[in-house]
Amino acid sequence: MAGGAAEAFERDIQQLFRGGQRHLILDLSGVSLIDSGGIRALVRGHTTAQRLGGSLRLAAMRPAVAQVLDASRLSSIFVTYDSVEAARRAAWPWRQVRILAGGAVLCTALVWVGMKWPLQLTGLDPITQQMLENGQNIGRSAVHPLQPFIELSKMVAAALIGALVTAIHQPVSRDRPKSLEQAQTLLCVSGAVMMIIIGNSLARAFGIAGAAGIVRFRTPVDDPKDVTILFLLMGLGMATGLGAFAVAGLGTAFLCITLLVLDGLATQRTRLMSVEVTAPGRQFPTIHVESVLVRNEVVFEPREISQGKSDITVKYHTWLDPRTSLDDLSAQLMAEGGGVEAVSWDQVKREKA
Repeated sequence: MAGGAAEAFERDIQQLFRGGQRHLILDLSGVSLIDSGGIRALVRGHTTAQRLGGSLRLAAMRPAVAQVLDASRLSSIFVTYDSVEAARRAAWPWRQVRILAGGAVLCTALVWVGMKWPLQLTGLDPITQQMLENGQNIGRSAVHPLQPFIELSKMVAAALIGALVTAIHQPVSRDRPKSLEQAQTLLCVSGAVMMIIIGNSLARAFGIAGAAGIVRFRTPVDDPKDVTILFLLMGLGMATGLGAFAVAGLGTAFLCITLLVLDGLATQRTRLMSVEVTAPGRQFPTIHVESVLVRNEVVFEPREISQGKSDITVKYHTWLDPRTSLDDLSAQLMAEGGGVEAVSWDQVKREKA
């Protein structure tokens, strides 16, 4: 609570971060009450962890404390756990581990199936396959009795490839529409379906090309990386539709590894902005302002406080995603009941961390 306890708690958190710690777990089992001072300490600890690339987890929170977080609309921001041990176990990136493990299994299975049954995946019957292997001239090719299910397996494989690449590909902007993520998977499936339909017919190929020519995509794709991923997924889907599972599996593995390497090497630039928030009276709505910034994943740092005759102004330095809407942030800050009467943004020179 406010006073010595909250201030000392905040100093301890910041001291740990300054000492080189990056991932903290706060054991709140002994905290029976919390007020605006304690909430402010948690919020500033959370933003410091974000700025340093770390994390702040809350463990063993009592119902009274949880109610205060809910009332402050911050419960969805903090990661909470029932116990300290659960918080420690959750520190492992289990989602990434599951995705990588599933991707390894998928790519290995595709390569194994593609190398074990290369001709069966073409959908031809055994006799026709034997004639092709012997170099005999065949007239009308007979299809495999399980050909419909073979084609279905190609579409399933294409869908899994699209879902895997979509899960690994991290967009630069959080504003990327959900429909684009779904389109990536469906585009991979569409590539497989087109090759299944075309087969070895030149007439079908021209027919599909003509039909595709009348389709117009009006969804804007701002990131060139997203456009490239779409083309690559189309190619992987076409390889799957041809029955070249080994090629599709190796291509998927290569694409996923390349994406991980590029994401690891890339340094996403953030926009450094200065914001001045003015509130009437002598009491500044710190909890409201900092809660809005935390909910929008804005890293901030208070810089200046100036007291006027009838109002008070606080200046923050903020690190924002390049595509974060300043108008939307200002609207949230000036929402009715928040106690903010003016918000102004200004570009500042980038500072070294």
